[in-house]
Amino acid sequence: MILLLISALFLSGAGVPTAWKNALTGKLSISGAWALYPLAVRWADEFQKENPGVTIDLQAGGAGKGMADVLAGLVDIGMVSRDLHPEELARGALPLTVARDAVVGTLNQKNPFLKAILEKGLTRESLRRIFVEDGVRFWEEILGLPGRTPINVYIRSDACGAAETWAAFLGAHQEDLKGVAIYGDPGLAEAVRRDPNGLGFNNLNFAYNPGTMKPHQGLAIIPLDLNQNGRLDPEENFYQDRNRLTSAIERGLYPSPPARDLYLVVKTTNLRPVARAFLDWVLTRGQDLAGEAGYLRLDPRAADRERQKIGTSGREEWRH
Repeated sequence: MILLLISALFLSGAGVPTAWKNALTGKLSISGAWALYPLAVRWADEFQKENPGVTIDLQAGGAGKGMADVLAGLVDIGMVSRDLHPEELARGALPLTVARDAVVGTLNQKNPFLKAILEKGLTRESLRRIFVEDGVRFWEEILGLPGRTPINVYIRSDACGAAETWAAFLGAHQEDLKGVAIYGDPGLAEAVRRDPNGLGFNNLNFAYNPGTMKPHQGLAIIPLDLNQNGRLDPEENFYQDRNRLTSAIERGLYPSPPARDLYLVVKTTNLRPVARAFLDWVLTRGQDLAGEAGYLRLDPRAADRERQKIGTSGREEWRH
């Protein structure tokens, strides 16, 4: 009798737990931007806990790899940390904004001029002369001091959103950046950490320790002298921890770029149900994890606009 009652409930759908109704199975593949990778790991872990029938294969490798993989149909979802190009959109790429972060300039904590740089900040024009024009080669040149201490510039070797975003801030493109090319966010951070004269840039999660929200051991964050008055004013001084910086981004005090949107990209002709469910979850319940991980989460209206792109707005499966 009990078995018959349970069978009847399943057939009717009445009284069936939401998790049973929406049980998912299948494999999901994701690749791309280092900027999104730490958050995507948390999203994937939590989503698989809630949906044990789903397996997610997640790999970093740069925004360029994520875009190439998703357009070629090698993965379901690409992680991209830059704006999409018109030719990518023409090939069917659909970007969904899922969070925001920023790129910051990085120094070694043992830089001999660190105190002066933290007090004065560096201007966009000075950074452009170093990274793009190759017009400044010594630290003393940008500080108005005598001496010839070399600036050792490190850039990214892989096609990536961080380099494109940093270059855009300097009025250029990734291919215009000059320096020693290093693969990946972790590699670039490590190169600067090992070189007292090093200068580079990183996504927030590789510049700041996600546990302490302070800069990683051995790294210092370059403050930007945005009003170019030769000193870092109190309203410009928000680099000591990641929470202060993300708050500054929200208030519009940190420029865009290098503040930027982060995207999960799918191909409109190849969106499987398990991918649609994952994206819908990311844009609803997953936003709590974005905030906890130190990213800027989307406001509910913005998230709902992104959900409309995949036809899930108004559905309540993932709202618990």
